[in-house]
Amino acid sequence: MRIAETRAVNRALRKAYGIGLCSVEELGYLSSRTEPLGGTGTSARHPNGNGPANGHTRLRDRLCLLIRQHQLDPTLVKRYAADFCGTQEVREANRELVESFITHLAESAARDRAALICKLNSYAQLQEARQ
Repeated sequence: MRIAETRAVNRALRKAYGIGLCSVEELGYLSSRTEPLGGTGTSARHPNGNGPANGHTRLRDRLCLLIRQHQLDPTLVKRYAADFCGTQEVREANRELVESFITHLAESAARDRAALICKLNSYAQLQEARQ
């Protein structure tokens, strides 16, 4: 009950302040369980293969966590991801490409956050030039 209340409050605050990121409490399974409570398996719940499997968090959750940890602009990260994967939109990319992007983003942020911010800002300038 306490967890549900915390999540509800976090969602309400995010909605009230227009924050597009999820709270840490909602980032999926961080424990070593291999399947959610009451579930019969992850493949039935997540047919696209992006769900928690074998104790791993979802790709989207990992990306959200990286964005929050390094205080990155989610819109620019999305554009960068699509460009990195060679697709119009990130959702069109296959899982391996998205995993590769997340690894690349984490390494770039840890190595040189300022350079990463500069790279992300170039995507904002590209969007402005197109308009």
